[in-house]
Amino acid sequence: MITIDRRMHRAGDRGWLVDVVPQHIPAWIAAVRASDWSALLEDVVPAAASILFTAHRPHDMSDLEAHVVELLTDNSLTEHAEQQHGRTITIPVVYDGEDIADVAAGLDITVDEVASCHSESIHTVGFFGFAPGFAYIDGCPDQLALPRRMSPRPRVDGGAIAIAGTQTVVYPGGTPGGWHIIGHTDVVLWNTSWDNPSRLSVGDRVVFEWVVR
Repeated sequence: MITIDRRMHRAGDRGWLVDVVPQHIPAWIAAVRASDWSALLEDVVPAAASILFTAHRPHDMSDLEAHVVELLTDNSLTEHAEQQHGRTITIPVVYDGEDIADVAAGLDITVDEVASCHSESIHTVGFFGFAPGFAYIDGCPDQLALPRRMSPRPRVDGGAIAIAGTQTVVYPGGTPGGWHIIGHTDVVLWNTSWDNPSRLSVGDRVVFEWVVR
């Protein structure tokens, strides 16, 4: 019988919730996608510091547990985590957001410096949450780190580029939002009519390309 790793937590009759170091999550997701046992899975849901594995059937849980334990003991995943990433997605951005002047003033820099700092940084999709298509993108530089707004907006249009802490989000549209909107993109990243509604996946590198109009 397998001894359950303390990083594994049973989640209902078909799920394992596994604590994973945030920077290792893309490597885990890539490994699961490439595995021959991914057919056991109904869903894989990465979060900020964990991954939820959901099996199709309760009696697959023992096999799923064994495979997850293999991931936990696979040193190559941690050794090469920084090299594990998905595609590179370029998102053109016009840095004209309604909060960018306040962001610049609050950080004592110029609007152009906000745009330059944000667009020159390396960004990686960390996980999805809050709402369908809402990707938390890591890599917003410390120089731009700000807490969320005190007063969230009841609705934010799709394509708004916003920052909070060390993360960026491209709003999918129609959700409330308490992040600082610094720009917008005309590229559609979330569309429920597509076979795969999201253009972004966990581990993708995101290049925010500064467009001047």
